[in-house]
Amino acid sequence: MRWSSIDAHAHARVTANLLGQHEAVLHETFSAPCPSILTRAVHILTDVTRDTIARIVARMIGIGVDFGTSNSVMAAYDGESITLVALEPSGPILPTATYIDRSFRAATGEDAIRRYVDDNTGRPVELVPEVVGRAEILIGEHDESSRDAPEVATYDAFGTANVDLNMKGRLFRGIKRLLGNEHTDRLMVFDRPYRMVALMTPLLLRMRQTAERALSNPVNRVHVGRPVNYEGTGARRNELAVGRLREACRHAGLTRVVPLPEPTAATLSYLESSSVQPDLTLTFDFGGGTLDLCLLRRRLGGFEVIATHGIALGGDRIDQRLFERLLFPLLGKGETWRRQGVDRRIDTRFPFELYEPLLVNWAMTYLLNQGRFRGPVLERIAEGGPASRKFERLNDLVSRNYGYAVFQALRSLKANLSEREEATLDIPEIDVALTVSRTQFEVLIADFLDEAAAAVDGLLAAARIYPANVDAVVRTGGSSLIPAVERLLEDRFPGRVYEHDPFTSVAAGLALADYRLRESRSR
Repeated sequence: MRWSSIDAHAHARVTANLLGQHEAVLHETFSAPCPSILTRAVHILTDVTRDTIARIVARMIGIGVDFGTSNSVMAAYDGESITLVALEPSGPILPTATYIDRSFRAATGEDAIRRYVDDNTGRPVELVPEVVGRAEILIGEHDESSRDAPEVATYDAFGTANVDLNMKGRLFRGIKRLLGNEHTDRLMVFDRPYRMVALMTPLLLRMRQTAERALSNPVNRVHVGRPVNYEGTGARRNELAVGRLREACRHAGLTRVVPLPEPTAATLSYLESSSVQPDLTLTFDFGGGTLDLCLLRRRLGGFEVIATHGIALGGDRIDQRLFERLLFPLLGKGETWRRQGVDRRIDTRFPFELYEPLLVNWAMTYLLNQGRFRGPVLERIAEGGPASRKFERLNDLVSRNYGYAVFQALRSLKANLSEREEATLDIPEIDVALTVSRTQFEVLIADFLDEAAAAVDGLLAAARIYPANVDAVVRTGGSSLIPAVERLLEDRFPGRVYEHDPFTSVAAGLALADYRLRESRSR
């Protein structure tokens, strides 16, 4: 086989990667003619044949990046097999989490979560007012006819008490859910505004660098997953979100990015791994932030996407629903408190609704330590009575920063109920141990199940496809493991529903698509 000069240089680089002798081969790359490079490479690699080197260099690799709401995965495909990149020591699944400490250093993935838990959980929260400007006040008397400058005093003007003195770092999760929001471009990290792109880039950079080490190959061209519809209300939300994702990828060194709908990628992964090749496939990708659907028909030598659809329904909304229905009543929702009226004390409903938006957003729960929120809770505790224990829990959750621990317990409950008929919501930090049955859980999310069913029915109706004409339904994504979701699909497509790699199918399909595109362009 005849090698071009570019091929020879590539052979030398691969040799260097395999032997860890990068500098020696780079010297050959820039100083020697092509035959010399190959000759020296073979001398170095005495136990690797020329054919072995040829196979390594000739190998074309497709790369897929699934940047998820809760977790992210990266896969590679070389034309023969799919490899999941080990992004964490524990495996291929990287929590989509970024932690910024007070020195503005970033940690990602499991390390980010561990840092946040170690630094923040259980610590006292102390809020102080933020300085929003400086003001001047005239002091003493001033004669307007005088040429002397008036005597003034300068002082800081303070805003709402929302600066947490004891916070050692901020954890960001679920950034993907904000990408389509045109009103959210920056998030505050202590006193600095961070663009969302800047919070995503460390994760994507880590993924790229880890993949390059694992594959001994440069990684800059990728297929990246995207929901069919991003969350948000603006007409341009999808365009805005994809633009932000592209920019973050570019900053991370991923310079050529092809976005592909996530359910389409999951379908490709299923078709690649399945021994049966259905003519018409419906993919139901139910993840942490969105539910995405894809109808795909197999054609001679390829496939055709018939229709896609997506709604803002995912595991995060289910977690918030569990918080609202299971925990709010244990934290004081529906209770009364005694207020001083004009001439007497009266019992009124405690204004729990003011606390709800910040409770279900654990990253912002610390703001409930402001006096206007904390004061009424402490008053209600001092009032005593059986309900005071509920407000003590609320006070502990807020003042000791237990919001993240609560949501982790809710996610564990949800996962356990997918495997058992009954599970316990155990949150020792706020003295909660609550037994929940699968039936109770399904009642709590009944309207969400109706939304999911309506999305499936709407997609089929828009495509003018009858359920009986669908040959296979691919069930993927973490939230698709809920038994009620499986039943929903089985009722419509009996005997044709298949679970497929809930957490890795999208990344695998993206790698396949990336490989196919490279292959077609190389012909």
